[in-house]
Amino acid sequence: MRYVTEHRRRVRPAVVAAALGALAAGLLAAGPATAVEEGRTHSAPVAIEELSAGWSVPWAIAWLPDGSALVTERDTHQIVRLGPGGERTVIGTVPGVVSGGDGGLLGLALSPHFAHDRTLFVFHTAENDNRVARLTYDGTALGGYEPIVTGIPKATFHNGGQLAFGPDGYLYVSTGDALQPELSQDLGSLAGKILRLTPDGRPAPTNPFGSLVYSYGHRVAHGLAWDEDGRLWSAENGQDTFDELNIIRKGRNYGWPVCEGPCAEPGMTDPLLTWAPPEAVPAGLTYTDDTLYMSSLRGQRLWRIPLDGDRPGRPEAYYTGEFGRLRAISTVPGGGALWLGNSNADQVGQQPGADSVFEVTLGAR
Repeated sequence: MRYVTEHRRRVRPAVVAAALGALAAGLLAAGPATAVEEGRTHSAPVAIEELSAGWSVPWAIAWLPDGSALVTERDTHQIVRLGPGGERTVIGTVPGVVSGGDGGLLGLALSPHFAHDRTLFVFHTAENDNRVARLTYDGTALGGYEPIVTGIPKATFHNGGQLAFGPDGYLYVSTGDALQPELSQDLGSLAGKILRLTPDGRPAPTNPFGSLVYSYGHRVAHGLAWDEDGRLWSAENGQDTFDELNIIRKGRNYGWPVCEGPCAEPGMTDPLLTWAPPEAVPAGLTYTDDTLYMSSLRGQRLWRIPLDGDRPGRPEAYYTGEFGRLRAISTVPGGGALWLGNSNADQVGQQPGADSVFEVTLGAR
């Protein structure tokens, strides 16, 4: 069945939150936030437009070769094709998905060779576990469902669920601690980790522990994004004190539950930036033009984080409180814009059908 949005509503231009002092913003850096090198090309939001309305928890966005995108909807278990003009078509429902809490149909990634193999990957909650599955999309319908990683611990909350292919051609998967913090430090468990795997679900060559595990000590890593130099950045939900921005490196321990935010514990890797949860609770992360963009749920804002290599500059907040909880985010191919979904229909907002996908126009900064 085909569904088409009825209109595109113009929303007022982006308003930048004034440059925030670290304490006033609830923002703390693991070190001082750096000034970004003069002459680097950065972007910033200049306008936002509602592209498509009537969604319930759009969770992940992945781009097709024709410039349209596939979007997962968490609780309907549907994958929807969304065109650049807002046209919406349900292409299928993923089998075996069980919703509850923050579980359901979550992450989505297209094969790097999608134009030839027509393969896509999803992360979803099942009856007894979380899993990564492979499907095909022939341009008309989904098919060929096949789980390739099973046994990822599940819970009502802290399931993780982000998927992204890296520049190395391997699939990266973020998992939560499944409400069992000790599992994040257990290298025998897939919970509280970032995994790296081949398209058939095997450990990628050179993984540090001979397993699927690439990094560990994560509470709930949300958002995976590579910069143009191949560094992997991730945003992570903390518990009471610190949400984090990290660079993910092979074999590193990111501390949870021994540490939340920076700490002096030997062998732990400190975050590069932290936020107080009322200003963040990260949900998604994307990169373009030497800049990271991080969506936030509890913080109800879009964070812009300029980069100078591996050093983040001072974040700026956009759209604070204007669109509610923000989740799905992706850079439009070619740059110049983002697609951004809100999440007011989830178990916190409890407004079914209240969500939208927006297009954020970027300008040079």
